[in-house]
Amino acid sequence: MRAIVCREWGELESLRLEDVPPPALRPGTGRVGVRACSANFADVLITRGEYQEQPPFPFSPGMEVSGVVLEVGEDIESLESTAVLQPGDRVLALLDHGGYAEEVVTEAAGVTRLPEAMSFAEAAAFPVAYGTSHLALRHRADLRPGETLLVHGAAGGVGLTAVEIGKALGATVIASASTAEKLQIASDHGADHLINYASEDIRERVLALTDGVDVVYDPVGGDAFTASLRCINPGGRILVIGFASGTVPQIPANHLLVKDASVLGLSLGQLRRHRPEVVRAAMTEALRWYAEGKLRPLVSATFELADAPQAMALLRDRKATGKVVVLVGDGTDGA
Repeated sequence: MRAIVCREWGELESLRLEDVPPPALRPGTGRVGVRACSANFADVLITRGEYQEQPPFPFSPGMEVSGVVLEVGEDIESLESTAVLQPGDRVLALLDHGGYAEEVVTEAAGVTRLPEAMSFAEAAAFPVAYGTSHLALRHRADLRPGETLLVHGAAGGVGLTAVEIGKALGATVIASASTAEKLQIASDHGADHLINYASEDIRERVLALTDGVDVVYDPVGGDAFTASLRCINPGGRILVIGFASGTVPQIPANHLLVKDASVLGLSLGQLRRHRPEVVRAAMTEALRWYAEGKLRPLVSATFELADAPQAMALLRDRKATGKVVVLVGDGTDGA
């Protein structure tokens, strides 16, 4: 099969499309013929050796795919989620890595059947971003109807899904982003109020709109995190999702004490390993919301497999809105 291969830590330009042996089927797994793989910033980090997990060489990046189940391994009938893993099923899958390839082998627990109307491109764009936002807002922060949610990086891959899920949970959503174009995308996906943090002070603007926010969804870090601490309500929760700004904030514990506030981390990978049932439940509800028209994945750009490094470069260079997807095979979306 063909796959994008990383043979040493380095920049994206060192990645190559190669012919490699397909992965071996293992008990309790299924083989999926990949139709699409979504790009994530974690793919950039993992090829640099800067991610929290470092696979042995050679490996392919890519943490979420969609495609068709080709075959299943032994003992599959004993697994709770085996009803999904049947040859011919259209599925999405969460992976540790390996998605930029024509085939993947994955654990049954990481696979979910697609709604009939969902294309392969939308499906590949779904599990990491929507799974992260659903688990963060519902499972970790317990966002409630009527609360106010502030979303930083609101037009990015995960930020835009937080806007949609916040609205689905009944919150008032304030979106912050760096350009008017990005804010328009957030508005189109349901944001109630907009903050251009390139020209406006986040704290001042939030306090002009409301008495304060109850939950902050922060994939940016840096100054955005500092501003969040200054405009959060007593009992508020700040969700640490990532550090797209490049600056990891140092959290002053005295501010948390005075504000009676919480800072909550969310690792989709850790939940997949230690509480897979929670991830499955989140994916099931999010896909139901998609089927009901509440969630609309934004695929802003598509690339062929050979051009996957260019897809990842859009995220590295912070030029992407929504999700960037690599189409594999003949590119049919299967809608």
